[in-house]
Amino acid sequence: MPKSEICFMTATEMVQKIRDKQLSCREVMAAHLNQIERVNPIVNAIVTRIPAEQALALADAADEALAQGKAIGPLHGLPIAHKDLVPTKDMRTTFGSPIYKDFVPDHDGLIVERLKKAGAITIGKTNTPEFGAGSQTFNQVFGETLNPYDTTKTCGGSSGGAAVSLACGMLPLADGSDTGGSLRNPGNFCNIVGFRTSPGRVPIWPNPVAWYPISVQGPMARTVQDAALMLSAIAGPDPRSPIAIAEPGSVFSGSLERDFKGVKIAWSKNLGDLPVDPRVTQVLENQQCVLHDLGCIVEAGQPDFSGADDIFKVWRAWRFELRYTELLKDHRKLIKDTVVWNTEQGQKLTGPQLGRAEVRRTELYHRVREFMENYEFLICPVNQVPPFDIKQPYVEEIDGVKMETYIDWMKSCYYITVTGLPAISVPCGFTPEGLPVGMQIVGRHNADFSVLQLAHAFEKATGFWKQHPPVAS
Repeated sequence: MPKSEICFMTATEMVQKIRDKQLSCREVMAAHLNQIERVNPIVNAIVTRIPAEQALALADAADEALAQGKAIGPLHGLPIAHKDLVPTKDMRTTFGSPIYKDFVPDHDGLIVERLKKAGAITIGKTNTPEFGAGSQTFNQVFGETLNPYDTTKTCGGSSGGAAVSLACGMLPLADGSDTGGSLRNPGNFCNIVGFRTSPGRVPIWPNPVAWYPISVQGPMARTVQDAALMLSAIAGPDPRSPIAIAEPGSVFSGSLERDFKGVKIAWSKNLGDLPVDPRVTQVLENQQCVLHDLGCIVEAGQPDFSGADDIFKVWRAWRFELRYTELLKDHRKLIKDTVVWNTEQGQKLTGPQLGRAEVRRTELYHRVREFMENYEFLICPVNQVPPFDIKQPYVEEIDGVKMETYIDWMKSCYYITVTGLPAISVPCGFTPEGLPVGMQIVGRHNADFSVLQLAHAFEKATGFWKQHPPVAS
């Protein structure tokens, strides 16, 4: 089988061919290593790697386990690289910061533990902005990760290296994390699937604030079915996470097929009043007919998101203060200005501000809950702009509206974050310039499986995921 064909096979098909011994784990590994050698120097997505001979030896061991009839996991033999914010035992984890450029953890994060247990083979780390701050992947340690559909543009972030690795066929699956859009934004910019799971769906450890519901981890893949496959391996309870959802990951191994006739969907082009680039709006509007063809009842509307902006910024600043205040004391000159600013915003917070933000978050939750009782899904833009210039740190203006901070251009994502609802970015088409645009599908409280089902149906009806970037050909 040609190596390029292996690399762009779905993970679901790849696993099945390995199980049926139509493909060896070594063949799979060799094909991906070849693709990395060829494409990664152009896009700079995978930033730390184990030696090729070590990766092939691990693949040989996976083949031997299969030959001996040993119990294997759902991801057996698939190469994977982890976001460079996740601890990986005996493998450099820099957090995109020069402070940690040589840091090697002595433990794996929980998501890495689960992926290894499922049979995935860790081969490296994917690039991320410094401390994951900002939806544009660049840092002082490894530099910029480029959009494979146009290498003059950003791939988004903060799971940018993961998204580009998938789009370019360098990995079949990748993990990511999301506070203000970091699973959804790079998925949107790179024509792949990024799924912000419900808080606690994928338990996080280590985590100094274990009850924190704003940041989540989740799967990234080229197809929705592959995202569900990965989620089946990484979801499920763990005592190290007090907010972990009790439902086992195995629920995501079920069929995603569903009849959507009569299902009510709210369609929002701007979540009420957000500025959106007309190119994004046009791509989304062109695909609204697909939902009608699936049998859905689509109506314009959205919940009242009053207070969402302030809620998110307060919670984000509080988290930055907890994480980076001590680093600022000793390493201020090594930390990028936006992280310094966000940390200092957190240092200014008062107890009453935090309290009011939590009261407003509760009020928002109930407004959204009542709205979603009438609509099973909310459809809206993932991002308010298409991919922008790689040399631009963040978006400063959208459709004539000035952005106040480095994160304001991400409101279409972080408004959804503060609701606690699951949300996915699924490929929806391309701008006239050939830049990817994703559709954001938001589901009801803890209804992650339903979100996957609608995304799967949309993906089957459109097939945009099959359009691979030129740089990977």
